[in-house]
Amino acid sequence: MSAKTTQKLDEVTIRFAGDSGDGMQLTGTQFTNTTALLGNDLSTLPDYPAEIRAPQGTLFGVSGFQIHFGSREIHTPGDQCDVLVAMNAAALKVNLGSLVDGGAIIANTEGFNDKNLKLAGYTANPLKDRSLGKYQVYEVDISKLTALALQDMNLSSKIVDRSKNFFALGMMYWMYDRPVDSTLEWIQKKFANKPEIMEANTRVLKAGWNYGETTEIFTVRYLVGPAKLAPGKYRNITGNEATAWGLMAAARKANLDLFLGSYPITPASDILHELSIYKHFGVKTFQAEDEIAGVTSALGASFGGALGVTTTSGPGIALKTEALGLATMVELPLVVCNIQRGGPSTGLPTKTEQADLLQALYGRNGEAPIPVLAASTPADCFETVFEACRIAIKFMTPVIFLSDGYLGNGSEPWLIPDYDKMPDISPTFRTNPEGFLPYLRDEVTLSRPWAIPGTAGLEHRIGGLEKQHLTGNVSYDPQNHEMMIKLRADKVERIANDIPLAQVDGDAEGALIVAGWGSTYGAIRSAVSRIRDTGKKVSHVHLRYLNPLPKNLGEILYKFKNVLVPEINMGQLSKLLRAKYLVPTISLNKVQGLPFKAMEIENKIEEILKGSS
Repeated sequence: MSAKTTQKLDEVTIRFAGDSGDGMQLTGTQFTNTTALLGNDLSTLPDYPAEIRAPQGTLFGVSGFQIHFGSREIHTPGDQCDVLVAMNAAALKVNLGSLVDGGAIIANTEGFNDKNLKLAGYTANPLKDRSLGKYQVYEVDISKLTALALQDMNLSSKIVDRSKNFFALGMMYWMYDRPVDSTLEWIQKKFANKPEIMEANTRVLKAGWNYGETTEIFTVRYLVGPAKLAPGKYRNITGNEATAWGLMAAARKANLDLFLGSYPITPASDILHELSIYKHFGVKTFQAEDEIAGVTSALGASFGGALGVTTTSGPGIALKTEALGLATMVELPLVVCNIQRGGPSTGLPTKTEQADLLQALYGRNGEAPIPVLAASTPADCFETVFEACRIAIKFMTPVIFLSDGYLGNGSEPWLIPDYDKMPDISPTFRTNPEGFLPYLRDEVTLSRPWAIPGTAGLEHRIGGLEKQHLTGNVSYDPQNHEMMIKLRADKVERIANDIPLAQVDGDAEGALIVAGWGSTYGAIRSAVSRIRDTGKKVSHVHLRYLNPLPKNLGEILYKFKNVLVPEINMGQLSKLLRAKYLVPTISLNKVQGLPFKAMEIENKIEEILKGSS
């Protein structure tokens, strides 16, 4: 047997790809969790079709999971992968363009039979026709080796075939010096009531690891050391998990019950699933019959003194529009979580997009301004949704929290905050009937009192008809209507006095600043860092608060000759900045259902800097 050698690497990007039923999301998730336990920084990109089980072997049925991990700070899932694990021909064809020159292909040879080659559109087997000459190709009959590991268990061919992802996972654990212990523990818990499945997956995982150890085709093992992260306790977390936990933390810090009224929709459903586990934390989850029932039940919960929340995606926001206008009119705290996906209409349910910004800002009838916040990373979903809850409670207003499929499904290490150091955001409920009026306003915030129904002497009515100032009586007076419209708008604008100023990463003035929001953060930061490493000057400002915008944003933008705005839409923030600050922004747009690659933004920065010199 050839001697095995080891090689140290600073960072690696691996992509697992196969049929949507091959367990690639599970494989990637287990590799990610193990990698997080080893202290690597990481970022992931799950990428799968909308169909529950797309036709096997087809190009549109390919499911992928990409993880970028390293001993240095990681901001994106990687522009290109170093290793592609391809379970069949379609997986290779769909993902080959994402593999670096010289990268490694680990191909399941059984997935390259005549049927699979035909389904993938190959006229010849790429493993045999020398078309992959610029890559390192490792042919492994994963399907056959899986069957050999289980041949004495008399399992159905379906169960055997569904176990092969664990063989691939075991191989990658060996290749990148990852322990199998945490996955073995997960298998035992997951399949405790299915001992045959537990034994099969355990055997196959170990068989994959042992194959890497004993085969002569793998001669190098790679070592990726832990990253130098800030001290503290970490866990790997997805954006949807972080959103759920942020909502729970906010409710606890507000001393309120948390009520989630939602209708399941991709990619937001995981928040509902996660919160349903935590009834012992005062969480009530209601799976409504439709989107309208979801949001109105949450609004009703807020009327009753709870923190009302609804979760959805863009199509659901469209259905919730009238209720959001009602929430604006009755001025109750409500948090609306929009985990954006590709549109319009049903669009691309499992792909990502940032195209709901203008919908969040203006997508209601009448003058109905709502504060809007956007998270920038999976872990940042926790802090941002917590802040959305704080604003909703303090200013008695609905708030829209924006995430997207890339953040919601992607994951990264999360430094678990010290709960005791998180701010108290408890509301002061009105209990004194003396001088009570339902629309009496706080002089600073303009928020109206929160009076829980049933409180003696505080009987009042709210609803969608325009209310008279102070009394809350129905009013059709034109002057009162205009005054109330302006009061509600002024209340939202005053939130700008209660949020941090925008921070510039880099020089305070110069030839170019990159302005972004939401999930473009990682790609922008990586691109800007690479440009700076070459000695060129470029700055970056990223926006959490989109309505109202930070008070100093205009002052920042005016100090730069060029303002580049990368967005996963057709230029929505760019339009907003042009309209508000009259700055000639440069849009960089991508609407492919995929996040930006850092190199795409880097190339645009170079182009702008070259033109400015």
